[in-house]
Formats: sequence, C-alpha cells, structure tokens
Amino acid sequence: MLNKKKYVCFGGGNAMPKAVLSELKNYPVEISVVCAMLDSGGSAGRLRRDYGISSPGDIRRSFIELSNTTPEIKKLLEFRFTGGELDGHNLFNILLAGLELSSKNYSKVLTEMHKLLDIPFEILPATTDKSNLCAILENGEVITGETNIDVPVHDPNLKIERVFLNPPAKAYSKTISAIKNADVILIGPGDLYSSLAQIFLVKGISTAIKKSKAKKIYICNLDNKLGETNDYFVEDFAKRIEELIDCSLDYVIYDKKGSVKINTDSSKFIGADVSNKKVHNSKKLIKTILKI
Repeated sequence: MLNKKKYVCFGGGNAMPKAVLSELKNYPVEISVVCAMLDSGGSAGRLRRDYGISSPGDIRRSFIELSNTTPEIKKLLEFRFTGGELDGHNLFNILLAGLELSSKNYSKVLTEMHKLLDIPFEILPATTDKSNLCAILENGEVITGETNIDVPVHDPNLKIERVFLNPPAKAYSKTISAIKNADVILIGPGDLYSSLAQIFLVKGISTAIKKSKAKKIYICNLDNKLGETNDYFVEDFAKRIEELIDCSLDYVIYDKKGSVKINTDSSKFIGADVSNKKVHNSKKLIKTILKI
C-alpha cells in the first residue's frame, strides 16, 4: 500500500479552510493544518485579553471544517450570542477557552477536540506563546494588534513596510515536526500580513520550511486588500511570502480571471480557473494542486 502524501496547510481566517481543507479532506492524503494564533479582535481577542489564553478564533475554523459531525452540531458550535454579558462571543471560542483554562495544557486541548469532533487529521497552532502582531508603515508609524492591521485604524493608503511579533514567539513543537515530514506545503489563501505573516514570523517555522524538501505552493488571493496589499501584482504577493519563509516557492497558483494582475511569464506561476466570482472554487483549486 502506497504511503499517503503529507500536506501541511498554512492559514488563518476563513479563506484557507474553505478554499483548501473543505475539498482536500476528500482525497487519500494526510493533512496537518498550521493555524494563526494571534487574533486580537472580536470574541477571540476578548477571550485572549480576559483570560490570558491562546486565541481560539482561527484554529476553531479548521476544527469545524475538518470535523466529522452533523451540520446541526457545526451550526451550534458557530452560534454567536447577542445581548447580555456574552454578547458577540462564539460558542466554540468559549468551549476552547474553557478547555485550555481547565487543562492548563494546550496539547490536551488538541487531543480532546480531535476526539470530540472525530477529526482524522492534525490541527496545530503556529505558537501558544503570548505575542502581538505589529506593522511598521511607510511613514514610520507602528500599528499593534492583528485586528488593527486587518481593519486599519490608520490611513489605509500607507504601505506596510515590515511586520514583526512583540514579544517574539517560538513555534509549537509538533508544528515543526509536521513541516519536517511534509511532502507538500500549501500556503494560503489568506490576508498576507494579518493572517499569513504572523505564522512565518514565529521562531522556527520559516527555518523548518526552508530546510524542507517538500514542494512549496502558494495560493494567491483573488483580490487586493486595502491597507495591506494595495495595488499588488501576483508576483508581489509571492515575493513577500518568499521573504517571510526565507526561501523560494516552487509554484504560485493564481486565478487567471481574478482582479490581482500578473506581470511575469515565469513558469512557476500557474494561472488557472480556480474561482467562483469572489471566492475560490475549492474543487477546481484542489484539482489544480494535485496536478502539480
């Protein structure tokens, strides 16, 4: 029996789980997901500040996408309270927070969630250290907090010059092991700075990717985002990712009908029909990936 190929998928927010995980899970492959963990806004941000826990927001989305449970239970886990002291909180966020506080061991959180949701794949945090994503703008201004970069509190026409973590954070150990064992590394789609960059800034992750012999594939966003990637071309996205992982990508997949334009004829850039209006078509995207 042939060994299953090992895919390591990097992402944050809704984009990567819906575009990649929702379809890749249907193929005979092994999947490890590495999630952004520094969400500072909404329910996840409030729980982080109030209880000193790891952010439950982005990892929650991967748990739900890969779970083997009923649509009713998935809908329940995504329930968001309105009114009262729990106003704005997501039920699954509260569940993850409670499990982390009661176990005081993030490895236990992962084990119990995998069992509870009958997940046959590996879902991992980029880090469990307490840190914040910061951005330096072209005018020298420093923006602190993922949510303040995601939804700009500053002039969104100013370019982001550099992003960093304060304080520095180290990688979750099993995340490094997953990267070392990968056959294919999939990056994105997702917000370049507020979602993806924070993962690769975690100490140990970019080094592990650089050393890996896995094929490294970046899935470019369909659109530019005001405040993050104003007027970017596909190759601008790819260049920034390569700077963050400190090595070259093998392939860059972009939607040939998308609003993000390309200005190169390099063979590593693969233009394909991988979208359905404003979102990635997961079936078309995964078929394109599997052909590589």
